[in-house]
Amino acid sequence: MHTPVLVLNHNFQPLHVCSTRRAMTLLYLGKAEVVENGRGYVRTPSALLPRPSVIRLHRTVMRPYPRVRLSKKEIFRRDNYTCQYCGQPSKHLTVDHVIPRHRGGTPTWDNLVSACPACNRRKGGRTPQEAQMRLLRPAFEPRANSLYLFRHYLDEYKEWRKFIEGW
Repeated sequence: MHTPVLVLNHNFQPLHVCSTRRAMTLLYLGKAEVVENGRGYVRTPSALLPRPSVIRLHRTVMRPYPRVRLSKKEIFRRDNYTCQYCGQPSKHLTVDHVIPRHRGGTPTWDNLVSACPACNRRKGGRTPQEAQMRLLRPAFEPRANSLYLFRHYLDEYKEWRKFIEGW
């Protein structure tokens, strides 16, 4: 009952992922309908209920545009697990402040990049210009589109792919 279920807005736009239990509650209350049922059924004493994989809400839900949470994992993901100074892909990366914290650099998307330990030590507490190092590309905040938000589910739940734009 805790298997993830993709929840679609009325216009088939992916909203979020909920548990099977929550999805079945929405179905029972008449707030949603089953779009994909690849998981069989749940038997109750009085009914046979579908166990959904994808549901669609009956009403459109207005929500603010989602933002990607700032974390070490998301910085590495944005930079494609590559050092932004030397360009070497690595599994052992560190987070570097482009403008060092002791000089007023803030922990924001525009100031944090992935760096290999060697480049991070070489740069030290200096700016890239002072260390005579160049960034491969400027730091930026990634867009939180549906492919970015739900792609880690797509290998296991292949039936969701047709609802995720960009797949």
